[in-house]
Amino acid sequence: MTRLTFFIMSILLVLKINAAALAWDLGSVGTFAFEKVAGPLYVMHGPRGEPSKANHGFMNNPGIIVSKNGIILVDPGSTYGVGKKVVEEIAKVSKLPILAVFNTHIHGDHWLGNQAVKEAFPDVKLYGHAAMIEQANGENGASWVSLMEKLTDGLSKGTKIVAPTLEAKKNAVIEIDGQHFKIHHNPAESGKAHTNTDIMVEHVESKTLFMGDNCFVARMGRFDGSSEMHGNIEALTLAESLGLDHYVPGHGKSGTAKQVVAPFKAYLELMQKEVSKGFAAEKQDYEIRKAIIEKFASYKHWEGFQSNFGKHISKMYVEVEEREF
Repeated sequence: MTRLTFFIMSILLVLKINAAALAWDLGSVGTFAFEKVAGPLYVMHGPRGEPSKANHGFMNNPGIIVSKNGIILVDPGSTYGVGKKVVEEIAKVSKLPILAVFNTHIHGDHWLGNQAVKEAFPDVKLYGHAAMIEQANGENGASWVSLMEKLTDGLSKGTKIVAPTLEAKKNAVIEIDGQHFKIHHNPAESGKAHTNTDIMVEHVESKTLFMGDNCFVARMGRFDGSSEMHGNIEALTLAESLGLDHYVPGHGKSGTAKQVVAPFKAYLELMQKEVSKGFAAEKQDYEIRKAIIEKFASYKHWEGFQSNFGKHISKMYVEVEEREF
């Protein structure tokens, strides 16, 4: 190794250490900072695990667009404390004010950080689906505050509901400081995908789609009573059809449609196919699980596979049955 090579490697190591020191440090969970994806687009890729005391409840992918006079933020995180850290990390990218926030759906790990953003920037505009606004101001929102406090062993105490006030309507194009955001809602007749409150936010200038939890990368998501797996497939089909350059999932690494959208869509389509076959053969959901689990071998390394796979079969079974009758 020459002296010049050694010198360059030493400088790169120092820069790497300094960058890590400047990032939000969650100890054994990792360090987190906004990464430049393209042009004015940055994403902080959160950990893929469930909310806990160790990760402070942080698990989603906050994203920002840095405009001429301010910043547009998508999904600021899960608690007041997490929101404050997200705001701090944004300030390391730009000292401009946060002008607007988009909340992709009702699950609290994506929007309870609104409180910290509103505290720091009182004039910020908060956008969400009409159903999300209603639910956030009701029992659903309160339940998420309680759940996050429980999952973080009280670390999130003090988090309060700050719901969106501006409706992000389907197919609307919202202009903020010269940047344009097109709102996509689930094309399914039911209006459901991951939830019944989802929006996907397309940033026109950077050709980016913020997908919320309509899409996961190397992670399993839950499907509760407000969701529809068939609708989620339709939402992913729509996302692919847009032909954009960048896709930001709710959890997992951002990338192209092939890297981000295709794997989760393939999983859901395989689930749909195999459960439909099992239903037609008059098998129960637990019998289907035993018969098909090896066909999902390539997904076993995904975070949450063991805890969610059986639930996904049961959910798909109910949907297939409902469509049959």
